[in-house]
Amino acid sequence: MYLIPVIVLWSASRCVETAELHAKFTYNSSDLSYLSNGIQFPANEGDVDAPAGDNSSENGSQFQWFSRLYDHHKWRNRLDGLDNPLCKSDMMVYLRELANDTTWAVKMYDASGRYSGQFFFGNDYWLGSKSLCKELTLAEYNTDVPPFPVQFYVAKVRINLDRKSTPVTRQLNVGECLPKSCGTSGVRSLLVRERNRATSVSIAGVRKVPGDYSLLGDRHFHLVGGCTIVLLGLILISTVVDYFKPRIRSADGDCRRLQNNNGVKFISTIGQPNGNSVIPDEKKKADNGGLFLKLLLCFSAINNGKKILSMDVALESIKCVHGLRFFSIAWIILVHSYLELFAVADNKNVRIVTERGFLYQTISNATFSVDTFFFISGLLVTVSYFRSESKKDKPPATEPFLVATKRHVGSFFMMISYRFFRLTPAYLFVLAVNEIIMRYLHSNSVFSPAIIDHISCDQYWWRNVLYVNNFFPQQEFCMLWSWYMANDTQFYVIATAMLLIGARSARHAKFVGLIIALLMGASWVTTFVVAMKWEYVARVEEPFALFDQLYDKPWLRIGPYLVGICAGYFLFKMDSKIKMSRGTNALGWFLALGCLSVLVYGLGRNGLTVPTSAFYAAFGHSAWGLAIAWITVACCSGHGGPLNAFLSSKLFLPLSRLTYCAYLVHPVLMCLISFHLDGSFHLHQSMAIVVYFGNLVLSFLTAFVISLAFEAPVVNLLKIIFT
Repeated sequence: MYLIPVIVLWSASRCVETAELHAKFTYNSSDLSYLSNGIQFPANEGDVDAPAGDNSSENGSQFQWFSRLYDHHKWRNRLDGLDNPLCKSDMMVYLRELANDTTWAVKMYDASGRYSGQFFFGNDYWLGSKSLCKELTLAEYNTDVPPFPVQFYVAKVRINLDRKSTPVTRQLNVGECLPKSCGTSGVRSLLVRERNRATSVSIAGVRKVPGDYSLLGDRHFHLVGGCTIVLLGLILISTVVDYFKPRIRSADGDCRRLQNNNGVKFISTIGQPNGNSVIPDEKKKADNGGLFLKLLLCFSAINNGKKILSMDVALESIKCVHGLRFFSIAWIILVHSYLELFAVADNKNVRIVTERGFLYQTISNATFSVDTFFFISGLLVTVSYFRSESKKDKPPATEPFLVATKRHVGSFFMMISYRFFRLTPAYLFVLAVNEIIMRYLHSNSVFSPAIIDHISCDQYWWRNVLYVNNFFPQQEFCMLWSWYMANDTQFYVIATAMLLIGARSARHAKFVGLIIALLMGASWVTTFVVAMKWEYVARVEEPFALFDQLYDKPWLRIGPYLVGICAGYFLFKMDSKIKMSRGTNALGWFLALGCLSVLVYGLGRNGLTVPTSAFYAAFGHSAWGLAIAWITVACCSGHGGPLNAFLSSKLFLPLSRLTYCAYLVHPVLMCLISFHLDGSFHLHQSMAIVVYFGNLVLSFLTAFVISLAFEAPVVNLLKIIFT
């Protein structure tokens, strides 16, 4: 809430730079899982090189030539074409000393990238080492350093050896540790003059790493950082006051008792039983101080930390949803961890091998985990609303229509406003931090992340604020994973309107039931038609297929939410007291677990055909919601057995409260960690497990900090304001 003006100023200031940045970055892939292959750094038109002729004077096979590609030892005859005299002079010194095995020159060559094997198994990273290129220039740690400044460069080289070896043009990422005087144009000139025996070789672009971006020089970093410091100061003051408050009250009480014992009338700070111990002026002053103190203590880390980590739960709460929430976010982090590793792995062929495995469908079909969140949202908003309404006095039957309409409209906007101000501050803070981090990574990473949030957020941030970003193309997305928040908010608006209508009477509830049925049918039909039009094929290898047409759209995702509304109303009407025979219970569990298993593991190795895929897309998400609905109803009514005891464990309560912030922040952390690496990652299943659990723990720790600073204080403030 208190960050919204800051975010508006931050976003407006970025719009000036957007047009220039858009010209530098373009998408060339729709496969979101190949995160480092989707963005190129193209040079201007005309910079694409024509393939050099075959160098028949070189001996050896084509592969022998390829294995020695961009070897600095062969560059001495290529310096004549350099236009920069300083670059030419520095390069002559470097190549001469390299031939003489001088230590600093050998280290420069060693820090540069070259062929290291596994090209035909997906290794496109010939990165060398940016860190070592910087290290060799430090005189305090090296007795022999280069006589000129050194810079690390990363070149994008598109190469096609021949149709048999490389049926698709590959893009190499080649790191070069060379004199700083050469600049990107000089390095490009050197690479262009490489004689080749391939069908085609072209230099798509060269950039220096790190680039010109300065984190400390970014005024937007100053703005977000300054607001964060102010907020941390407020939290610190509130925490100190909260810590010393009981002691101050205790000391004040002791002082008043001492005065009373000396003949001074005792006035309790909380008032005597007769209520006449505090005079009106003092009481007014105390009330004013109490309100200010309440507002200040909304930011107390002690108070908020206790609430987040508390294992206390209301008796009427639906306890099993806490376990469902945790395992859903853990499943989401699992699939994103694999996609993170696929993006920076040098042995990308392992991905193909991994996807052949039957159990990999667990990862590929993790999209259903989001449906669990949609179901829980619909369930809880319905149960909470009807339970709240049942405790209120019903308006008279003779209430005028205009009065009733005004009351319901007011309630509608009150509920929407509460949700908006509760969720948005933490959301916008992560959005702002993510934009700065991506700007930093694009300048400092040796990789090329296929994420342009530092561009798209400048121009399209308002779509996130209004929660409508899922209706726009993925190329214009700010925080790609925020499509979930947009859908969930849109569904909440629909649900709020239906709940306000349905709670009026049984006749109105039936009318809402008809609306739900129509919405569900429209969802199925629309999804099926769109899937057939675009010839959608459900495959393990393409979990994000038709992202713009289907994946993030409400007509695909609303089914589980509507099922959650129905389940919530059913639990409220039955008061969670449902009797069923053992046979019925066993059959329900068999069907529910069977449905979940078929949805996750039913694609097979080759995927589904076009008509079957359309049915799978249209009905699969709603079927998932129905299966989760059975699990929830069975657990709430005492038919969950050991699974209910496990999902309802109090250990999941703190983690459940952190799932929203964990969802927001975990992709940001993954990008920061993986794209900040000095080189590629060698993928292996055991290492993937280690990375996954590291991401899981780090995401929840960071989510705790964000919740402590943003989500919990805002909830406290809203309770005071709306009360």
